Amino acid sequence: MPDAGQCDHPTLRPPIRPYPGRVAAGGRTYQIRTYGCQMNAHDSERLAGLLDGAGYQPAPEGQTPDVVVFNTCAVRENAADRLYGNLGHLLPQKKNGMQIAVGGCLAQMERTRITQRAPWVDVVYGTHNMGSLPELLERARVRNEAQAEFAETLETFPSLLPARRQSAYAAWVAISVGCNNTCTFCIVPSLRGKEKDRRPGDILGEIRALVADGVLEVTLLGQNVNSYGAEFGDRTAFGKLLRGCGEIEGLERVRFTSPHPRDFTDDVIDAMAETPNVMPSLHMPLQSGSDTVLKAMRRAYRRDRYLAILDRVRASIPGAAITTDIIVGFPGETEQDFTDTLDLVRQARFAGAFTFRYSIRPGTPAATMDAQVPAAVVQERYERLTALVEETTYAENQKLAGATVEVLVAEGEGRKDAATHRMSGRARDNRLVHFTPHAPAQHPALLDPAPPGPDAPRPDTPRPGDIVTVTVTRGAPHYLLSDAAPLSLRRTRAGDAWQSAIAAPPAAAPAGVPVLLGMPARPQQG
Repeated sequence: MPDAGQCDHPTLRPPIRPYPGRVAAGGRTYQIRTYGCQMNAHDSERLAGLLDGAGYQPAPEGQTPDVVVFNTCAVRENAADRLYGNLGHLLPQKKNGMQIAVGGCLAQMERTRITQRAPWVDVVYGTHNMGSLPELLERARVRNEAQAEFAETLETFPSLLPARRQSAYAAWVAISVGCNNTCTFCIVPSLRGKEKDRRPGDILGEIRALVADGVLEVTLLGQNVNSYGAEFGDRTAFGKLLRGCGEIEGLERVRFTSPHPRDFTDDVIDAMAETPNVMPSLHMPLQSGSDTVLKAMRRAYRRDRYLAILDRVRASIPGAAITTDIIVGFPGETEQDFTDTLDLVRQARFAGAFTFRYSIRPGTPAATMDAQVPAAVVQERYERLTALVEETTYAENQKLAGATVEVLVAEGEGRKDAATHRMSGRARDNRLVHFTPHAPAQHPALLDPAPPGPDAPRPDTPRPGDIVTVTVTRGAPHYLLSDAAPLSLRRTRAGDAWQSAIAAPPAAAPAGVPVLLGMPARPQQG
């Protein structure tokens, strides 16, 4: 993989528009509420960095912020109703001078309809206008009127913006934005625009800087990561990028999401298998197991090709955990089509699946298709599918009982950790693992070589960012459980970075549903 400034192919970079300078925030506080995918989580970190740079401060937990920013998603059902409900809840705070801003995909879709339905909103900005947020807030405050800004094309990659990262040990890295696909159910391409790819050297440079800050794990992000390179005509660019990540000293884990079966090549599989720090996990969206439905969705692959990809991945990367997305009730889906999906799920042996009931998205071709499936039928099929997925993932996880797994300790992954006296993290294959953190103090593998200070934790207490090796006691449908003490604990630079961060003055992170690394968010388990 060529280094920065040494690319062996031409690259295209959009012109960089200067971002607004510091505004007179006067110590005003902010909170960011994030909805949707990992790309939105990445963008929220950039929004927080912009506001920090403009003089705003994160609102302490439990304190009403001066500014609330909604980073919205247009994919979920009833996304607009949810947004307007949340905006309504904030209306009483306007008398105290609160400012409200709405951005993200739903803002790009709704545009000025937001200020028409909720005239107390101060700022609405599109997916290509993130960098304008501080300036728009200041202008709305000074002029005492709502401000809106929408660009039709990307001018600057969000990754070039400053960031307040939520994690000291793991980071999102966007390699592209936008999508060139025309899936009939998806609104995202019309909101995010055509695919724009970053230069490989810029991406690797960002990753090196993150590693220097203590990061151990990065997740490469894009609407379709393995079409990376399409803009500059290199179909092998994504495989080269993965191999380039493998050359970065100190980078222990690399993930990516989400690929598209149409563009998933043997070269990418080889790069995954040959690059030690690329993790043995793959999120490969299926959407449907019916060739008829896939054609109607314009998915550009069929079930046999999809299963062949899974076979090649497992042949090259034994033990790889594969997860997916499935839509139930797409227009025209028959009982036989749905049966084909169930059959594929059984064959695929997924480690996890994110299942969705189809719902109409205005502006998509599927919204006006004939043979919309009745809601009751969709629900009944959805329940059958989720039951099968639960059965399949449970069986796959049970196979790991007695296995030894390496876990990157994480913060906030285990909802019940405090009550169960456990900690949680992700195995190399991205499975969620809940484990018992403490071992007898005489266990040699768990003793720190340096004597702890007076305020240091016990030497056998892992920190978020540290690495533990544990034995799986049993598998559950959504996680693995280890009741035995860890076999080993490795303290890391990432754990040091986490410890330094919590020792610093408290600051609020962007609010919202936690987004798990490397795959779409699922309910926390255990």
